Amino acid sequence: MKKLTEAKYYKKLDNNNIRCTLCPHFCPIPEDMIGACGIRKNIDGTLFALDDGYISSCGYDPIEKKPLMNYKRASNIFSIGGFGCNLRCDFCQNFEILYNKSLRNYVEDEFLLEMAKKHNSIGIAYTYNEPFINYEMLLRLAKKIKAQNQDNIIVTNGFINEKPLKEILPYIDAMNIDLKMNDQEKYREICGADLMPVKRTIKLAHEKTHVEITILLIDSLNTDDKKLNETANWIACIDKKIPVHLSRYFPNFMRNDPPTSIETIKRAYKIFKKYLDYVYLGNV
Repeated sequence: MKKLTEAKYYKKLDNNNIRCTLCPHFCPIPEDMIGACGIRKNIDGTLFALDDGYISSCGYDPIEKKPLMNYKRASNIFSIGGFGCNLRCDFCQNFEILYNKSLRNYVEDEFLLEMAKKHNSIGIAYTYNEPFINYEMLLRLAKKIKAQNQDNIIVTNGFINEKPLKEILPYIDAMNIDLKMNDQEKYREICGADLMPVKRTIKLAHEKTHVEITILLIDSLNTDDKKLNETANWIACIDKKIPVHLSRYFPNFMRNDPPTSIETIKRAYKIFKKYLDYVYLGNV
């Protein structure tokens, strides 16, 4: 049986309680309970990463599928995903693999490192679920991938605390960060999290690595002109050359709104192009 991996970021409290400090939820986790992400468990007063070494899915993807359009375009990359997430978006596009533990397969690091060298892959993309919640495996693999002169790419919701983010950034070559919407109240309501840590992640990551942003547009939720202008301007104030992907929503998980209209996508594109050099459309 595989030995469990002790988590890096947590504090011990009284009576075998602990507080996880990996993400901005700062989950208080009583003994024998699991944090909001679903994979970090308090066992006898120690926090363990239950899914270190386990993946739900893997495959080779064009880098444009991450999506990354301004980083090593036309490259191929080995992509892996795990389980769980620290957000609860009601429109989740990957909910089938987030909570289906029947897909759980244990793999050694060496197997993943070898797969990263095949089919002209430039490295590993950590994607499909939220990579940061399995932080210990992510950091370990990222260091090993850099040691074999390959790239690490993270596709993330950006909901991570500053200290662990800064620790891993030196090993990351590119990130696609989801900015679900530029509205704190709706972020909390729809995604179960705060907006400001995500915006902080975008700023900090942009200082150290290549960053692209994905925004899923949902009619009547985050597509009014005022918010679109505010979002585009906020990104431009960091750097007008940050690529932004405006992605069309389709009904999924718990949200049954009609697909985002093509007219909305076109209108959003025109607004973002007023502020930014690189704007791309997805799912259109």
